[in-house]
Amino acid sequence: MKSPVVICPNCHSQKELATVLTAQSNQNVIYTCSACGYKLTNIKTSKG
Repeated sequence: MKSPVVICPNCHSQKELATVLTAQSNQNVIYTCSACGYKLTNIKTSKG
């Protein structure tokens, strides 16, 4: 089974979910694009 794909809002490259998202201990998430280096921090989740 393939994991969902995330599209970078900056460069529009597509990567699998597990390779671009990092969970933080406060239930927030960090998105990091390996193609262009774009980073989005403190993404709120339904638990955080």
